[in-house]
Amino acid sequence: MGWYKDIPLQAIYRNFPKVDLHRHLEGSLRLETLTEVAKMHGITLPLAPDLGVLVQVQEDDPLTYRNFLQKFQTLRHFYRSPTTITRMTREAIVDAAEDDVRYLELIFTPAAISRVQGFALSDVIDWVTMEAMETSQEYGILTRLIVSVNRHESAKLAEQVIQLAVDRKARGIVGIDLAGNEADFSPEPFISMFAEAKREGLSITIHAGEWGGAANVRLAIERLGADRIGHGVRLLEDAEVTAMAIERQIPFEVCVTSNIQSGVFPRLHDHPLVRMYVSGINVTINTDDPGISRITLSDEYRVAVEELGLPISVLAGRVLASARASFLPEVERQHLEERLRQELSGLVADDFSQ
Repeated sequence: MGWYKDIPLQAIYRNFPKVDLHRHLEGSLRLETLTEVAKMHGITLPLAPDLGVLVQVQEDDPLTYRNFLQKFQTLRHFYRSPTTITRMTREAIVDAAEDDVRYLELIFTPAAISRVQGFALSDVIDWVTMEAMETSQEYGILTRLIVSVNRHESAKLAEQVIQLAVDRKARGIVGIDLAGNEADFSPEPFISMFAEAKREGLSITIHAGEWGGAANVRLAIERLGADRIGHGVRLLEDAEVTAMAIERQIPFEVCVTSNIQSGVFPRLHDHPLVRMYVSGINVTINTDDPGISRITLSDEYRVAVEELGLPISVLAGRVLASARASFLPEVERQHLEERLRQELSGLVADDFSQ
């Protein structure tokens, strides 16, 4: 077939060295862990056939953002102790490592994790950062953290979280993310604090162009100083914004399965991943919420190639593009890219320099 070397088709995606730039801690929880935590803390939930119905997308679920976000509302009942939070952090990183993810940028939202039990935001950040550092070293996966704030929450809260992140850059925090309801809430209140975070050395990624249109991508780039765009899959709706993104080679953190399950596109074959790439957009392929979506990054790679028609040599090139788009310092970024290039050369026969 010409596009891989001596590896069975079913194993090619699993054997790919991977980079995941867009994976939420809160969407990466193991079902068996949630079951144990529920029993341990006496968590009572609405009646359902099993816990999975409440926290994972099911085959017969409506594919809407309301259904998708409702899974998070249930999950946030489980952050009951420091031990639970560190366990969930550990398991998210272990699961990535076991899927041959070489570099992971794990997004977490301190306000969401702290809320049910009233934990101090600083404590939550410390628990996650310390566990991430220890687990990454143990499992040989390079992990960095992105602290997320929500558009629909107060600017004062966001400012507090961002300052805590700035103060903890040495503990593996490399970026700040703005997430939440982009259709109904403006990013304007966050502009100055994101600019300050950037001056302090943190990189910026913004959820935009997912449930809102391409105009939100423009705002993210021009007003919020986005170094990357989370999702951005509605970019092609506006030729002018598309041209700007291509000219600046802004990386887009595309999450195919999530975009279908949350109702951004009605069918898998409507997803614009390949059209974005062909247009010259700097796309990367990521998981978003593997626990909720019941996927791995290997699954997303398979969907991109076998369902959407992305050539496997291009997939390899997108892995390298993900390394280049990472929020690592330049020397570390180059080292990661070279390591991945060497691994991929043993798997992919075709040129993958795209």
